[in-house]
Amino acid sequence: MTEAEGTARVITLLVVDDHPVVRDGLRGMFAAAPGFEVLGEAADGVAAVELVGSLDPDVVLMDLRMPGGGGVAAIAELTRLGARSRVLVLTTYDTDSDTLPAIEAGATGYLLKDAPRDELFTAVRAAADGRTVLSPAVASRLVSRVRTPAAPGHESLSAREREVLALVARGTSNREIAAELFISEATVKTHLTHVFAKLGAKDRAAAVAVAYERGILG
Repeated sequence: MTEAEGTARVITLLVVDDHPVVRDGLRGMFAAAPGFEVLGEAADGVAAVELVGSLDPDVVLMDLRMPGGGGVAAIAELTRLGARSRVLVLTTYDTDSDTLPAIEAGATGYLLKDAPRDELFTAVRAAADGRTVLSPAVASRLVSRVRTPAAPGHESLSAREREVLALVARGTSNREIAAELFISEATVKTHLTHVFAKLGAKDRAAAVAVAYERGILG
């Protein structure tokens, strides 16, 4: 990008994170760099969706695990609404249960919070252009996931269904699962209904047993 291009276009952002110190740090970082403008901040996914509707930023920097509304649900809602804003996940979590649902929900990119400042700036510019951005660690996990054949029955479960099933295996109640994943109990029940049907299980215990037997869990 030339100097003229850099001054001609200002990329607008919305910072979404439940930690005020993180939000302040990101705002200060982008304020000190040319070509960026932070339009607002949100402490959870629900507020983020509302602010995207009113501020219409180019890029949303989205954390994932936040009390009051998680990032994945917010990304899915923005996708459903057809929001113009691109979502770049910025989080500390790089497990399959975090990366896959976020990407499936519609995130343009996925970056870890330990990324260098210049890498973050580059990622935001790329996301604003609609280009996919993945941190090396996340890209490696996804490539490994694609290349590794799934166990029988594994490919039939979505990332969210596997996540719900893993919590069930830990003895977590529907209400606790809903709180953990920032979804409603009704949604949890829907996921479990799909899991039971796909695994040919009649109840939670049978589903967990089948999942272990097929290598979906553990």
